[in-house]
Amino acid sequence: MTNAFVFTSMDETSARAITGWRYQPPYDIYNLQPDEDVKEAIAYLVDPQIAFYTIRGRVGDLEQEELLAYCSFGQDAQVAGGDYGQEALDIGLGVRPDLTGQGHGLTFVAAVLDFARRHFNPIAFRVTIAAFNERAQRVWQKAGFRPTQTFRREYDGRPFVILIRGRRSVGA
Repeated sequence: MTNAFVFTSMDETSARAITGWRYQPPYDIYNLQPDEDVKEAIAYLVDPQIAFYTIRGRVGDLEQEELLAYCSFGQDAQVAGGDYGQEALDIGLGVRPDLTGQGHGLTFVAAVLDFARRHFNPIAFRVTIAAFNERAQRVWQKAGFRPTQTFRREYDGRPFVILIRGRRSVGA
């Protein structure tokens, strides 16, 4: 199934669409906040130094290829307050709101890990997830990730969990 997805560097059209995605509570923390500037958010998403990628394809009942998700690799996927001293490729993943909670998570994770293996060849993978987001934690754990740390984000005290998986772990 991972071959069904196409990864491309983030472009302005996709970035504009993503800034308009709206998640329902409690996932609304992932929405662009009212005090955030849309133009700045788009400029950030398309910055080639930050390494955002779109994920296009078909899942479920979709009849044509569409923008399904996006991902990032590296420092963008880290959260202030976590310990990132261990060598690993940090991964961020955002799935289109209408596709969340439908059982597609592991398919997206497998595709992102496959892409990351081919393009970055890391010794390990790492994700940082808001502690309340048990749904995402379950998906990444099904892919072979294990929790290694919990901490509170520096600027607001929100709890997060760091999960790590070796490059050749069993799973996705």
